[in-house]
Amino acid sequence: MIIDASPKPETAAAVAPSGRPAGFALGLVAMIAAALAMSISPSLVRLADVGPYASAFWRVFLALPVLWFWMLQEERQRPDAPRAHFPLGTILAGLAFTGDLFFWHLTVMHTSIANGTFFATMAPLWVVVFGWLLLRQKVSRMTLFGLGLCLVGGSALVAESLAFNPAHALGDMMGIVTGVFFGLYFLAVGAARLKSGAARVTFEMSLITAALLFVVALVMEPHILPKSGYGWGILLTLAFVSHAGGQGLLSIALGRLPTVFSSLVIFLEAIAAAIIAWILLDEPVSLLQAGGGLVILCGIWVARPKTA
Repeated sequence: MIIDASPKPETAAAVAPSGRPAGFALGLVAMIAAALAMSISPSLVRLADVGPYASAFWRVFLALPVLWFWMLQEERQRPDAPRAHFPLGTILAGLAFTGDLFFWHLTVMHTSIANGTFFATMAPLWVVVFGWLLLRQKVSRMTLFGLGLCLVGGSALVAESLAFNPAHALGDMMGIVTGVFFGLYFLAVGAARLKSGAARVTFEMSLITAALLFVVALVMEPHILPKSGYGWGILLTLAFVSHAGGQGLLSIALGRLPTVFSSLVIFLEAIAAAIIAWILLDEPVSLLQAGGGLVILCGIWVARPKTA
């Protein structure tokens, strides 16, 4: 059986009362904002004064009060909206996000920001692959063409780094694994959003992720507490902006946009991360990389749903 990845009519009506165009526009804005919010995470991980597993734990744990408050407000405003507690999609999202952060925080410590972010944002490829293999989801030719453009543009972002920094191979491989988990995360959150609101999905999957990463940090890190106020500031920014903001906005978007198209928009994270790394970490952006960013934008435009 072929299953369409687009939001079901009843779900779209619940999240976009003013009609599909308005719902699409809100979803697109949320996804772009999510990509930008998440794009600062690799630079912040580099600047943190704790290890990669500890920063992965704190970025999720410190965001929990914000996500809990958001969940209460969302469900108070929409008392009749579906609110399944820990459905299978949410549990799988928590597991996938644990794997994503486990490898992602290692990736940014072992390769360039541009490389790591590109390989991590190859999630659309895995969304298509796993969506077809596991769910038999349909993908249009224009979406595949847009995906191809995004992959070409993303390759241009990292071409020079890959050519002159073979020592990044381990970090690049971890980035590829991160992308696999991120793709599974997209599919899981998309499924969970059919049963619960964005806030509950984000909060409950974060509880699962925080619990698992706490165990990992205790076992793998010599210390998990930041050494200074500066260190706490980095982790709080990572938690509030990259996790509460980025993952929360992503959950909102996945209730309004087709999963594959949403994953393509996240390629913007690679562009923004390269620019931020240039500013904060002195990793320059070349003309080839800038051209790759423009190709990514073209790919997203080509792959947009026809109803948009």
